[in-house]
Amino acid sequence: MELTIECAKRDPKSKPNALRREGLLPAVLYGYDKTESMSLTLSNHEAEALLRRATENNTLINVQVPDASWKGKALIREVQRHPWKNKIYHLSFFAVSASDMVEVQAVINYVGEPEGVRLEGGILNTEINEISIRCEAGEIPESLDIDVSELKVGDSLTLANLKLPKGVEAIGDPDLALATVLMPRKAEPAKEETVDPAVVAVLDAMGGDEEEATTEE
Repeated sequence: MELTIECAKRDPKSKPNALRREGLLPAVLYGYDKTESMSLTLSNHEAEALLRRATENNTLINVQVPDASWKGKALIREVQRHPWKNKIYHLSFFAVSASDMVEVQAVINYVGEPEGVRLEGGILNTEINEISIRCEAGEIPESLDIDVSELKVGDSLTLANLKLPKGVEAIGDPDLALATVLMPRKAEPAKEETVDPAVVAVLDAMGGDEEEATTEE
């Protein structure tokens, strides 16, 4: 996904709240000159539109700063929002080149019907839907399609046995279980109907009376 955003260099003396009242959003670009950072502003409306399409720590964005004669690729590293208004308060970008190795978050899409579900009546239990990966900035996948069709009942898909695209490496505990096919649920035995002991006693008493009456006749 190729996205572009234009920013302006921000005067360090400017007040963030004053900028927000003008419809501008304070931002910062880290790493644009290796160790340097640059204070920026961008349209709040454009920032909202950007975040509807971009994902934090995942989407590579073309950032342009015309009044600083800079343009390049960057990741959104942090999105700060107002605690109760849910409005964007601040954005942080991190500049990268297409060949830089970066650590990002990737969403997992589980595809296929597990054999254990299809043939044994099991249940697929997905425990993790997003993992950390390392890859080149220019090769960040929008999501990962993971085939689970070969899983049988009792099988688990772990981080170690993920089949990932070339150049993509999973980060974390290799034994971390992402999805498991559980045993099918057994039907609970039907509960026996219980009769109130008092009712049983009454019925027994009635039965005794009938037998006595028959004997006397």
